[in-house]
Order: sequence, then structure tokens, then C-alpha cells
Amino acid sequence: MTLQSSPAAHAATREERHVPHGTAQRRALWIALVANGVFMVAEIAGGIVFSSLALLADAAHMGTDVAGLAIALGAQWLVDRPASVRHSYGFRRAEVLGALLNGLLLIGAAGWVLLEAARRLGDPAEVAGGGVIVVAALGLLVNLVSAAVIARAAGRSLNLRGAWLHMMADAAGSVGAIAAGVAIVLWNARWADPVVSVAISVLVVWAGWKLLSETVTVLLEGAPRGLDVGGVEGAIENLSDVDDVHHLHLWNISSDMPALSAHVVLAGEVSLHEAQVSGDRIKALLAERFGIEHATLELECHACEPGAGSDPEGQHDAPGHGLRSGIS
Repeated sequence: MTLQSSPAAHAATREERHVPHGTAQRRALWIALVANGVFMVAEIAGGIVFSSLALLADAAHMGTDVAGLAIALGAQWLVDRPASVRHSYGFRRAEVLGALLNGLLLIGAAGWVLLEAARRLGDPAEVAGGGVIVVAALGLLVNLVSAAVIARAAGRSLNLRGAWLHMMADAAGSVGAIAAGVAIVLWNARWADPVVSVAISVLVVWAGWKLLSETVTVLLEGAPRGLDVGGVEGAIENLSDVDDVHHLHLWNISSDMPALSAHVVLAGEVSLHEAQVSGDRIKALLAERFGIEHATLELECHACEPGAGSDPEGQHDAPGHGLRSGIS
């Protein structure tokens, strides 16, 4: 017997839980997008006027911020669209794709800055340190306010985490630009501008790579971060009416929606009603202890037998064990 929530139930739960939060997330992204878009123009102008690569590097990254925030906003719009018969989970994975694009943008912008910094290290340009400090300080304020607004609405969303990483990396860039400006004002250290740019770029590459690795894990349906497969399996097996658990799979539909499927061998000879009660108990355990609210359980009276229609490597059970019914 297979127990699972229906697409309609999935959609209802998602509408109840995610729509208000999704509205807050879209609002946060809009605020950050407008603030960063306005300041990006000011920072580009400041970089040109004061001949500062650190400011231009920060402006280039802020440009990826603006693009990244626009991507995140578009992905969030897709996420909040209702589920349908064709897309029974809605478009939850759009936020993972948005995070993937943001990770690529981060690494691409950092690569451009590294190339430009390498060129300037050989021939440092004259930089107006005082102007750099003023513009970078204003940029830092914009970055920190934007990051705080996004963090409050982010929850466990990889999409908003990618946007937040953009803000924090840019805040680090502003701090670096301030440090370079101070070094130029106090010691006429023209080399500080490209050196700081290199340091910022390395930090951005690291953040972008980490984000990419997490999004790829979701897309390849790896086990959710923070969930131990053995721990989940053991918790089910410890129930008094369960003999064995096998073919257990854990993955993320989106960054904040873990899912599970498993074959569960029930103890003793049970009726259809008793099996359903056991399945409901297992699903309640998964939701309360592990936050897994999308579980599909195949309940069995004995373990799967290899060769009875199963795949050659025994990765999935053969169809036909017991009765199958969908419940919501």
C-alpha cells in the first residue's frame, strides 16, 4: 500500500504556508533592487571621477547585484505561482535556478576584477583616496541595509540566500575600498587599490562557489543539508509497528521543501486500516522531528524479493506488493 499526499494537498499546504512569506520576500527584493540600482550609478561615476579600480570593482559587483536581484525577483514570482496538474509542486525549483545563476554571476564578476587588478598592479593609477572613502562608505550603508532587509525575509530560501550573498560580498567590497582609500590618503599607497580588489574577488569567488555547490546538490537530488539519512531511517525503524525500512530516498524539491520516499515493512499481520494508521504515524513523525511534510511510503507485509519485477541492481522495489491507494 502506498501512502502519499495528493497534488491538491501539496498545493493547499504550500499556498497556506508560503504565499504570505513569498510576498515579504518579493518586497525585500524590490527594496534591495531599487537601492542598489540607484547607488550603482553613483559608484560608477565615483570610480571614473576618482580613477579608483576598487570603486569600479565594487560597482561591477553591484551591477551583478542588480542583475542577481532581478533574477531572484523573477524566480520568486515563479515560486509563488500556484501548482497545476502538470506541475504538481508548482515552480518551487525556480528559486534554485535563480540561485544557480546568481552564483555564476558572482564568479564571473570576480574574474573580471581579477584580470583588471592584475593589469593595474604593474602600473598603479593615481587614485583620489578621499573621494573613494566617501563613496565606499555610502555603498557600505546601502549594502548592509539591503542585506538586513533580505535576511529578515529569507527563511531557508537558496534564492534569497544568493541575493544576500551578493549584498554581503558587496559590503566586503565597500570595506575594502574604504581601506584602500585610507591607505592612499595616509601613505600614498597606490598599490592598495588593486591589491584590495584581488582580496575582494577571492572572497566573492569562494562565496559564489559555495552557493553553486549547494544549488547543484539540490538539482542532482542529493540529501538535504542538515538531514541525516541514517537518522531518519533509524527513527522510523524504532517505531513499534515497523520491522524494516529500505529503499529510503531523501531529496529537496526546493531549498526549503524536503521530500522522502521509502518502503516500510510493518510488523505482524495487519489490516488495511491498521496499515494506514501506521503510515499516518510515520508521516507525523517525519513532519514533527525532521520537517519532512512531503513523504511517500510504500507499506509492505514482507521485504521486497529480488527478481520479482525489480530492477537488476535492486535499487527499486517491484510493483505489486500489497494494495496501492493515494490519500490526502
